Amino acid sequence: MDKKLGVKILGTGSYFPKKVLTNADLEKMVETSDEWISSRTGIKERRIAKKNEYASDLAFNASVEALKAANISEKEIDLILVATITPDMFFPSTACFLQTKLGLNSSPAFDLSAACSGFIYGIAVARAFIESGLYKNVLLVGAEELSKITDWTNRDTCVLFGDGAGAMVLSASEENYDVLSTYIGADGSYSNLLFIPAGGSANPATVETVNAKMHTMKMQGRDVFKVAVLKMAYAAEKALELSDKKLKDIKLFIPHQANMRIIEAVAKKIGISMSRVFVNIYKTGNISSATTITALDEAIKTGKLQKGDIVELIAFGGGFTWGAAVIRI
Repeated sequence: MDKKLGVKILGTGSYFPKKVLTNADLEKMVETSDEWISSRTGIKERRIAKKNEYASDLAFNASVEALKAANISEKEIDLILVATITPDMFFPSTACFLQTKLGLNSSPAFDLSAACSGFIYGIAVARAFIESGLYKNVLLVGAEELSKITDWTNRDTCVLFGDGAGAMVLSASEENYDVLSTYIGADGSYSNLLFIPAGGSANPATVETVNAKMHTMKMQGRDVFKVAVLKMAYAAEKALELSDKKLKDIKLFIPHQANMRIIEAVAKKIGISMSRVFVNIYKTGNISSATTITALDEAIKTGKLQKGDIVELIAFGGGFTWGAAVIRI
């Protein structure tokens, strides 16, 4: 009888645009201050993509790193998944653009839209494809250019977001599984708290929608905060339960880097010390689906994680969506 297939994580990678936008820079753009931004968000700077630098470009650079770390060729990839809410275009998918940039022309490729939970959703989808035996090697990417859907005149939101991409190569294995559990959830009744009103079929682009800045993010921050803390903590507990692991077994918790206050509140609710929580929001800002994977890649590269360590990724985003994954590095 064939052994049950599980999922190995072969390698990770990340990429950030070169341009750095600091809080001091924002002081010249809107009525704000470094102290105001830092105390409320924990963010000091963020990366900003160039006008002619697209989500698929960031995805490509992160993918090259991940493939190198995985020690496999792009030709061995059976499926490409890109989690993004800032695609190059509505269609073709950013995954298709990435496929072409990688020199491939036959592997299936599609995008996932789950906002900041996108990469966790991606792990769950990749896991299902791999465990079913349909695909062996999956390239999963979180790539975002939130700077291009941000209202740079709104000080409540423009201080939060940045650009970047992270990638992971997952592969089928009959032993030593690395993806121990995934848990994802959603509640669309909260959709009016974090969204972009125009650009889709509900409000197609017009002069009026552009002038009203309806193609930029709108957020009810306080309401988002309350639900984010509850759902991220719940997802973390469910994924732990599904993995048969305890809090003490987790070497590092990597939450979505949305806001330092949210991160601290989630840690407190779960019952873990901040010394076990990886934070890099101060230099990246919120990069939606790319936060958990870029933070994971940094934790690996900087020696915060060693081979065999168990990590929990936790996320929450517009939709609302949420999820968590317990993985072994």
